[in-house]
Amino acid sequence: MTPAPYTSRFYTSPDGLKLHYRDYAGPAHAPLTVLCIPGLTRNARDFEDLAPHLAKKYRVLVAELRGRGLSEYAKDPYTYVPPVYVRDIAALLDFAGLTRVALIGTSLGGIVSMILAAVMPARLLGVVINDVGPDIDPEGVARIASYLGKNKPVSNWDEAAAAIKELDGKIYPEYTPADWARMGKRRYVEAPDGSFRIDYDANLAKPFMNAVKNADLWPFFSRLRELPTLAIRGAASDLLKPDTFVRMKAVVPNLTQVVVPNRGHAPYLDEPEALTAIDVFLSEVPRSLGPLTVAARTVASGLFLAKLKIQGVI
Repeated sequence: MTPAPYTSRFYTSPDGLKLHYRDYAGPAHAPLTVLCIPGLTRNARDFEDLAPHLAKKYRVLVAELRGRGLSEYAKDPYTYVPPVYVRDIAALLDFAGLTRVALIGTSLGGIVSMILAAVMPARLLGVVINDVGPDIDPEGVARIASYLGKNKPVSNWDEAAAAIKELDGKIYPEYTPADWARMGKRRYVEAPDGSFRIDYDANLAKPFMNAVKNADLWPFFSRLRELPTLAIRGAASDLLKPDTFVRMKAVVPNLTQVVVPNRGHAPYLDEPEALTAIDVFLSEVPRSLGPLTVAARTVASGLFLAKLKIQGVI
């Protein structure tokens, strides 16, 4: 398969890091721009199926968070936390000159999307959160902590594919050898000297447990009541459990929900159920916001943040 055309672009984070994103231009005068945000250990290659599909209709940007892919690694590993990622994404939007976007966030990218929806809702037209919710299940956290920053050394692409299969075989049970080869090339990178390494900073592990332990995401998630939102869950997910998924609908009644069968954490969003849901969702999100909606969302986010400050949450 020939890779879909995109442009690599770089911008500077508020604290001076050189960060990367892919820009799939889409058709001329595309009616919507979609920004995809990958998960904790992932990079822009995670969206190599979804982004070209969406770029048939829309402009699509795929962020690479600090410490992943072509984005610079942070000197301070304790900046690998959601509040900093939120500032980085806001800087990306400013750099790209984007007033309004729809977001698609997988796992950590979904958490970042939730927070963005709470703090800058007037810039968002809709949000897709993939296999993450306001309660992060300890079972999934323990599994992630068991491998984060401890990846098995590999010396060729076959070993990379085998390493990813060993890690994720239960998540994608029907994958073929060709699928695992593709996954290996998405998660590992070959250095100029011929060596191979996982494509993220191992120091992501340092703030991970404290960041998860101290997270209270329900207040942020509740703000999605103001936005069109689609939540996707892998049927066998160990990070987003069924009872949390049910509660999410109770808290945000306008939430559209889809469960992807035969998937753990997290669906790749190339599954038919996920693709169809995303296509329908994006076809229905508004293409713009009226001035009254912008004003109302801006006031609401200001009051929300003021409340969190009074409560000592931020």
